[in-house]
Amino acid sequence: MGRRLTKPIKRLLRWLLVFAAALVLLVSVVNQWVSLSAQGRLYTSVSDIPARPVGVLLGTSKYLSGGGINPYYQYRIDAALSLYRAGKVSDLILSGDNAHRSYDEPTTMRRDLMAGGIPAQRLHRDYAGFRTLDSVVRANKVFGQGRFTVISQRFHNERAIYLARAHGLDAIGFDARDVEGTGGARVKFREGLARVSAVMDVLFGREPKFLGDPEVIGSPKTQ
Repeated sequence: MGRRLTKPIKRLLRWLLVFAAALVLLVSVVNQWVSLSAQGRLYTSVSDIPARPVGVLLGTSKYLSGGGINPYYQYRIDAALSLYRAGKVSDLILSGDNAHRSYDEPTTMRRDLMAGGIPAQRLHRDYAGFRTLDSVVRANKVFGQGRFTVISQRFHNERAIYLARAHGLDAIGFDARDVEGTGGARVKFREGLARVSAVMDVLFGREPKFLGDPEVIGSPKTQ
């Protein structure tokens, strides 16, 4: 019985290895494709980045599951404040998850940015930024922006710019400080899969989960 199972098992293992190799190759190709789409559109210096009226701050949880402040969150807040204080953006769309009452990324970001000196009327909460696709497309279809600055870590900005360009939008990115160490490595691994998902979203023409009524920045309604 053991000998009869040897060949099928070996065949299965070969197919698994082929599948794994193909998956690694796919993720690698997609990763390079997404990165190239953002080439020449990313900035790390406040003095170098062109001024644009609106920035889109991409949300994440403020707190780590084990306690303490999430450095990805804090560095994004710091980046948004630096752009506003330098006059490189005048309004910010705070795009994040608000799936239930006890978890509200946009309002948390608004509170911390107001504490940093940005007036409330310059901060526009996007409660339906469940995914990067939603954040980017809603910046245009809900908030009326065809040109904007995305604010997040570089890997995230690259994906956001890829999605923006795929939807005919003119986006640049300001790179918040990145996170090193084990936590950063885990996020980078997940990013590879997120990029595959982003490309699939574009290929299949997926749209945001929600759109809703327009809230065009600069209109009397938002002032």
